[in-house]
Amino acid sequence: MVSFLEFEKPIAALQEQIDRLDEGAKGGPVDIGQESRKLREKVEAQLRSIYANLTPWQKAQVARHPERPHFSDIAAQLFTDFEPLAGDRYFAEDAAIIGGMARFDGRPVMIIGHEKGRDTASRLKHNFGMGKPEGYRKAVRLMEMADRFGLPVLTFVDTAGAFPGIEAEERGAAEALARGTAACLKLRVPMIATITGEGGSGGALALAAANRVLMLEHSFYAVISPEGCASILWRSGENAPDAAQAMRISAQDLKRLGLIDKIVPEPLGGAHRDPKAAIEATGRAIEKELKQLSTMEPDALKRQRREKYLAMERPA
Repeated sequence: MVSFLEFEKPIAALQEQIDRLDEGAKGGPVDIGQESRKLREKVEAQLRSIYANLTPWQKAQVARHPERPHFSDIAAQLFTDFEPLAGDRYFAEDAAIIGGMARFDGRPVMIIGHEKGRDTASRLKHNFGMGKPEGYRKAVRLMEMADRFGLPVLTFVDTAGAFPGIEAEERGAAEALARGTAACLKLRVPMIATITGEGGSGGALALAAANRVLMLEHSFYAVISPEGCASILWRSGENAPDAAQAMRISAQDLKRLGLIDKIVPEPLGGAHRDPKAAIEATGRAIEKELKQLSTMEPDALKRQRREKYLAMERPA
């Protein structure tokens, strides 16, 4: 069963009717096929109408849906021979950021991504996808390894932001994030980042300063969460919808502003309704970009990445 968001209440009511019809017809002589079909058509029509007109705040809610595909799902479906590599060689292992060598369509690559976890136990284990300094230092280690061995780097971003706890500050969170961003920019191999859910602040950017930045259709990418922005500007999280609108956090706004390169379409009703199809679409988009980048020389890849981000600070 898919969990329904607040703005999907009309769909939830229709789905409840469908479930009641299906349950009542079990083992009975009554044919409810036509009625059920009509209700399912209504559900699809409602989904199309609602998802064609999502506000930025509603997109943020979709991006955070608990059943949205996570890094572990993507790694299992798109890659083979995945060999996770642990530890930053300084302090500890951080389960919020997972990475290692794998094969993508037979080609060796380095994959790195945030993992939020599914249930309470796994969410606590992965710290809800909020990386600590050791997680970002591990990512830097893996990027440097990929650079030495000529492996393309594919990253998958889904985090509310880096972990803000006092122990993270004590271990140099700001420095670790800065080094993560710098490591991305120094690579002489192709790098493709995909925002799969939340792209929050420096915790996202430290894995996303890539040659190509892709975003799933209903994901978002911002320097601060809408709630955080609202608490600063309006002293209340209740203004999060206004903040989301003003911040231009959606993939569509960011594409218009030239801050991302490609929007990956999601199945009707969001990636959480058909994770397999969403991951397949993501894989096709990555494959296309990787083919193009693989024709570029190492120095050209590094130069293109540098020029791309320097151009963002220049007025249009």
